[in-house]
Amino acid sequence: MSDCIFCRIVAGEIPSQKVFEDEDLLAFKDIRPLAPVHVLVIPKKHIATLFDVSDADAPLLGRIMRKVPQIAAEQGADEGFRTIVNTGRMGGQEVYHLHVHIIGGAALPAMIKY
Repeated sequence: MSDCIFCRIVAGEIPSQKVFEDEDLLAFKDIRPLAPVHVLVIPKKHIATLFDVSDADAPLLGRIMRKVPQIAAEQGADEGFRTIVNTGRMGGQEVYHLHVHIIGGAALPAMIKY
């Protein structure tokens, strides 16, 4: 998608601070970090939102979630971290390319108590 900023990052048209890359995934530092560690993990394949995930995408999503703890630890969030996937306008999604936020490196306040 030529108008998707994350697709342009994947294509190398926009620079990023990459922390991990393989044939299917890219992880890079957020440009507006909320904590000492704030990394985005994205599939290189354009998937707009979780609403757009198909059964065929399940292995890709599994790879993302399997990679998240490794990336978090390597970036300094080895004592814990938060993962966030904002979905759709009401979910606070700003970039319509599926991405997982890894946030950590400091004690994070509880947002919702169960």
